[in-house]
Amino acid sequence: MSSSSTVTAETVGALKRNAVGVPGIVFFVVSAAAPLAAALGASPVAFASLGAGAPGAYIIAGLVLILFAVGYAAMSRFVTSTAGFAAYLESGFGRTAGFVGAALALLSYTCMLIALYGILGFFTSAIVADLTGLQLDWKVWSLIAWAGVAILGYMEINLSAKVLGVLMIGEVLILAVFDVGVLAQGGASGINFEAFQPSNVFSDGLGVALLFAASCFVGFEATAIYGEEAKDPRRTVPRATYAAVTLIAVFYAISTWAIGLAHGTEAVQTAAAEDPGNFVFAVNTQYVGHWATLLMNVLLVTSSFAVLVAFHNTLSRYNFALGRAGALPSSLGRSHPRWQSPHRASLAVTTVSIVILALFMLAGADPFAELYAWLIGVGTLGVLVMQAATSFAVLVFFLRRKRTELRLWSGVIAPVLGGIGLAGAAFLAVTNWDLLTGAKEGVPVLLPWLVVVAGLTGVLWAVFSKVGSVAGARPGYQGSEHAASNVPEVRS
Repeated sequence: MSSSSTVTAETVGALKRNAVGVPGIVFFVVSAAAPLAAALGASPVAFASLGAGAPGAYIIAGLVLILFAVGYAAMSRFVTSTAGFAAYLESGFGRTAGFVGAALALLSYTCMLIALYGILGFFTSAIVADLTGLQLDWKVWSLIAWAGVAILGYMEINLSAKVLGVLMIGEVLILAVFDVGVLAQGGASGINFEAFQPSNVFSDGLGVALLFAASCFVGFEATAIYGEEAKDPRRTVPRATYAAVTLIAVFYAISTWAIGLAHGTEAVQTAAAEDPGNFVFAVNTQYVGHWATLLMNVLLVTSSFAVLVAFHNTLSRYNFALGRAGALPSSLGRSHPRWQSPHRASLAVTTVSIVILALFMLAGADPFAELYAWLIGVGTLGVLVMQAATSFAVLVFFLRRKRTELRLWSGVIAPVLGGIGLAGAAFLAVTNWDLLTGAKEGVPVLLPWLVVVAGLTGVLWAVFSKVGSVAGARPGYQGSEHAASNVPEVRS
């Protein structure tokens, strides 16, 4: 590459075009949902709360997210942006809402990213010690993961997509082996569908089960963020969105159904409450074998790493878009001259991550009970709020413009129903904060207010910023006739 093209690439700030297709985007977003880690971590709480009907809660959560995906995918044909939720909120509600969305996104995904460094270090330290006898503090493993994520985030998107593809396939396969093993052997008391009977699903504990089920889907909304790097984003982003949320919903429903069958309808709630840490591992050993449980432990670590890579890339692209628009320092909006990755934004995320992570380490925070539990709660709440707001932004976007492409289902009914469902999930997150985070007193119970503070910060950001749009317009925009295929941002 010549020096002149190098300067142009860094000045224009364009990401690599046609770099990733539907499979690559699906790898990113399904990895962010962490199927294995979610099944091991969330299912015990869901079963302990709702009993045998827990798989039904995953079905309900999946249906709500599919409703959200309908409007989200419809709007992605007109708003394909690395600014994600911020661009959608701006296009629906205006400039100030875009800044609020940007502030919420930065808070939510940063909290999730730091939380995941904690949980990876915690799991890796315990698993490596059990398998090899090597005793290393969780901090060492978190720092190793941080270095790996930094390298992948700096380089071109295809490398991350390939790594995530391999890791995602591994964790999906090990759970699929478990599912087949349970179904082939008939579970504890035969194959039945009691998990989906209304009397078991719509009973006490549904609210808590729904909250934890919904938290397992966080991350799939990132499909639109990769629109600028996608092949034919007008078609790729909607297809990737539907594929991702459908795969996640079906996978969770089948796996939790198999977990329930393995324990037995009558015994599953007690087993989940008494030994949540071994809830899945115990039946996996029983129905598949000890070797599979050892492999599941290893894949739990790689699953956590895959989530880190996915969220780091999401956060980097938010910073890139905001830098390119001028809402953050413009240097963040420059792409790498060779890989056309958001390398400077990625370095910024890497730097912020290590600073916050170091503060928790120096404070002697517990990597699971404090670092992970507290921050993942804030991140989950923030994303649920943004998803709900984005559903209504889709409605306003279509109604205000009266586009001829508007369909009653995708532009009105689905967004409204999805928005109501997601708002309900956000309400459940606040009212069940102690269950979501384990925080019962002191400063941790005040953490939900960070979402409010982020919203107010976004308003002040909009007031004092001279930037007209958090999404901006990608250099090279040719006009409205290219809106769906050439430009990723649509101004309000």
